Amino acid sequence: MTFLYLDATAGISGDMTVAALLDLGLPLEHLNHELVKLGLPDDSYRLSEEQVLRGGMTGKQFVVHLPHSHEHYDHGHHHHRHYADIREMIAASSLADRAKELAQRIFLKLAEAEAQAHQVPVDEVQFHEVGAVDSIVDIVGIAIGLEWLGVERIYCSAVPLGGGFVETAHGRLPVPAPATVLLMKGLLVHGSCSTGERVTPTGAAVLAALAEPVATMPAMQIMAIGHGAGSKNFEDCPNIVRGFLGEASEQTGDTVLEISCNLDDVTPEVIGHTVQRLLAAGALDAWTSAIQMKKQRPGTLLAFLCRPHQQGELARLVMDETGTLGLRVQQQQRLLQLRRIEERQTSWGVVRYKVADCSLKPEFDDCCRIAAEQGLPLKQVQQQLVKEYSHD
Repeated sequence: MTFLYLDATAGISGDMTVAALLDLGLPLEHLNHELVKLGLPDDSYRLSEEQVLRGGMTGKQFVVHLPHSHEHYDHGHHHHRHYADIREMIAASSLADRAKELAQRIFLKLAEAEAQAHQVPVDEVQFHEVGAVDSIVDIVGIAIGLEWLGVERIYCSAVPLGGGFVETAHGRLPVPAPATVLLMKGLLVHGSCSTGERVTPTGAAVLAALAEPVATMPAMQIMAIGHGAGSKNFEDCPNIVRGFLGEASEQTGDTVLEISCNLDDVTPEVIGHTVQRLLAAGALDAWTSAIQMKKQRPGTLLAFLCRPHQQGELARLVMDETGTLGLRVQQQQRLLQLRRIEERQTSWGVVRYKVADCSLKPEFDDCCRIAAEQGLPLKQVQQQLVKEYSHD
């Protein structure tokens, strides 16, 4: 499994992240070639990269040159685009499906934060900042880079809050800006690097949408290191985000929380709905079991697994849905056998396989789809797909 750890202790932005991916090996020519698929006018931008010095460290700077000069980063120009327009632009492009998915996830996070900050419907959010060409290039460029590098999992360090004020299309706002603060929910933050805007809305959206925050860098075999430099020089710390690209060992582990509660006054319909909502909200797993409670009442144990940073959000979800007055929380260590997702051409089209050293399984959703389309028993489809993989 290929990991990317983003050391954003000095800050992060969209262009800094693209620069780090370029420094990790993403060819600028490939980035240019893929961005053409968005259908933006040929003369609307030009890309460049160069090595720069930031606070005693060298890094790669990524620049989007526009026909009309204005400040590169999001705050200062007023090219309005609605979120719905950007979503449709990406969906209609011929980018790789993985790149499309990553870009859509980042933009959705950003749109939801802007909608909440300015009290407008998500589809009507006007991206005064990120709607302009340079920031569309940043976000889609990140998605292209992650897909090209084969990154399967992203971790991130704590990020700085920064300080002061920033000029935006909404006026002069404190740092972090309102949308950035909302995107930082769930991330780890620190109070160092206290001057200036260190985390931009785009940078925060990338982490909120794609990364798992961790207090320490996970164990991995480092394959490459990339330094992405920002456009500004700060006195207190180098304006650089570091990307560590690596491979995990054959068996790895992580820390998860098991959260549970006993219920004796909730209907099965509500319990089933709660389990569905937990899984949709990102719980690693959720389950129920029958139990005997006080006064000989039959009840239900509701439990779920989640990552530590998800605890508050998912606990509140369970309390709101079930009315329970308390939850039990246990920290658990997991051992994981690494697996990878492979796409193979089969007699029924492209199918995804989950492959590990000790197991091979065709993706269940793909099997269900094929069984429905072909009118075949699910078990027969699964057996045939395993046989076809083994014969390749």
